[in-house]
Amino acid sequence: MNWIIAKGLLIPFLGTALGSAMVIFMKRDLNATVQKMLSGFAAGVMVAASVWSLLIPAMEMATSSYMARGINPKLSFIPAAAGFCFGMVFLLILDKLIPHMHLDESQEGLKSNLQKTTMMVLAVTLHNIPEGMAVGILYAGWASGSAEISQAGALTLALGIAIQNFPEGAIISMPLHSKGLSKKRACLYGVLSGIVEPLAGFLTLLLASRVLSILPYFLSFAAGAMIFVVVEELVPEMAEGEHSNWGTILFMLGFVLMMILDIALG
Repeated sequence: MNWIIAKGLLIPFLGTALGSAMVIFMKRDLNATVQKMLSGFAAGVMVAASVWSLLIPAMEMATSSYMARGINPKLSFIPAAAGFCFGMVFLLILDKLIPHMHLDESQEGLKSNLQKTTMMVLAVTLHNIPEGMAVGILYAGWASGSAEISQAGALTLALGIAIQNFPEGAIISMPLHSKGLSKKRACLYGVLSGIVEPLAGFLTLLLASRVLSILPYFLSFAAGAMIFVVVEELVPEMAEGEHSNWGTILFMLGFVLMMILDIALG
């Protein structure tokens, strides 16, 4: 079981690493339309994963727990709502404390390339944390023997996040290369930004396995944190600049793909 969990925690990181490596084979600049498409696809995957892999299992687990304890099962929304809100607020606080990736032109004039590179990597690393947490919490639920979470369901989320991380890795490494970094260094920074995912997953796994009674709160917390990333970063990226429907279309495809994977395999 430990080896299965270890592989599951590493799958999202592999997606980031492979996506970051695309800078070696692509041109210096990432086409704006392509970036909108990649952001839209990633957003669709994360929204679907938050609903089917995290929020719905959280409410199902709460329902089973409440029924066993004689509590009205209609109140099973409480852990999902509370955890979701806390996850979004927590990421909002972190986002304020850690420098943001996007800078306006006046700010860019004041920042060196090193500072801008550091800020970008920090921001992306921050946004990878909830993804690692989400995978870790599902594997914790499966390891605990929860009937609402299966090994296939945890693996599906890990694969879905890896799919989402592939274009995200390219979105990281390509702009770094366009700012003057070599392809190898840009790829390295992209890969390093993804290391936090298995680490966050492992720490969440350790913590959640010791507090199984509040596992629904952890699941919904991860969902809230992921939705924050979608709203704060991915949606603005797919919508900024000249209007294009490609981001919306890829959002739809990403959402449907993750929904199908979760229902068919989970």
